[in-house]
Amino acid sequence: MEDNNTQITTKEPTMKRTIKDSVFTDLFGMPKYLMKLYKAIHPEDETTTEEDISDVTLNNVLTDSEYNDLGFRIGNTVLLLMEAQSTWSPNIIIRILIYLMQTYNDYCTSKGLNLYSSTKVELPRPELYVIFTGDRKEHPEYITLRDEFFDGQDISVDAKVKIIYDGQPGDIINQYVTFTRIVNEQMKKYGRTKKAVEETIRISLDKDVLTEYLNERKVEVMDIMTALFDEEEIARRYHLEIQRNAEKKKSEDIAKNMLELGTMSYEDIARCTKLPVSEIEKLANLQPV
Repeated sequence: MEDNNTQITTKEPTMKRTIKDSVFTDLFGMPKYLMKLYKAIHPEDETTTEEDISDVTLNNVLTDSEYNDLGFRIGNTVLLLMEAQSTWSPNIIIRILIYLMQTYNDYCTSKGLNLYSSTKVELPRPELYVIFTGDRKEHPEYITLRDEFFDGQDISVDAKVKIIYDGQPGDIINQYVTFTRIVNEQMKKYGRTKKAVEETIRISLDKDVLTEYLNERKVEVMDIMTALFDEEEIARRYHLEIQRNAEKKKSEDIAKNMLELGTMSYEDIARCTKLPVSEIEKLANLQPV
C-alpha cells in the first residue's frame, strides 16, 4: 500500500533503463545469433556449428540480482564469458572471475569430475570479453587483474579480459553496438517513451541493423524495451523517499534544539530549517514543559 506522500499514477509506457542489456541477452539467447557472435570473435573457425555451442549463462548465482550477461561453451574445448557494459568499471574483472569459477564448478559437477582425485581434470579454455558501448577516451585492448588492482605486481592469480568496442563492419557485434547508439540518440530526443522505442526500431531497420532479429521479434523487443514502471525507477523513487525522510528528520531535530533555546520565533526557525511554520508549532506543542 502506498503511503500518503508517495503516489504512482499510470502514464505512457516508458523505456526500460536496462533495455540494451535486455536486448543483448534476448538476442544472444537465440542459437543462430549466438553462432554469429562466436563467428565474429573466431572467424577462423570453419568447423563449429550451432550444435557444438552450449549456453552456460549463469542466472542469480550469487544473490537474487547478480548474474552474468552471457556464457557459452564450444564442445568441451573453449569457454567464453561475455558482458555488455555502457559504463566503464575495472570491477568487471572481479565479476567475470567470480562467474568463471562458478561456471567451472557447474561444469565439473555436470561432467562428474572429481577435483579431489589424483587425476588432472580437463577443462575448457577460458576466454573473457567485455563489449563496451559507452564513451571513453582510452581504448585498451585488454584489462588485467594484475594491472588494474595490483599495479602490475606479480600475483598468484591473474585474469585478462579483452575489450570489444565496435566489432567488424556489419558483423553481429557491430550491429549490436550500433543499435545501442541509436537507442541513446532516441532517448535524448524523446526520453524513455514509447516514441523512443518505435523510432529506435524504425531507424535500426532503415539502417539494416539487426534487421532479421527485429523483424522476427519486433513485438518481443517492444515488450523488452517498454514498461509502465521498471525496477530501477521504482528503486529510485524508494531511495528518494528515504532521503527525503532523513532530511526532514534532520530538520526536525534542528528545530527542536532551536525551540529548546527559546531565543527564536517560529517564523525564524521555519526559515532556518525550511519547515512550515505549522510544523514548527506542532513540534513546539510536543516539547516537554
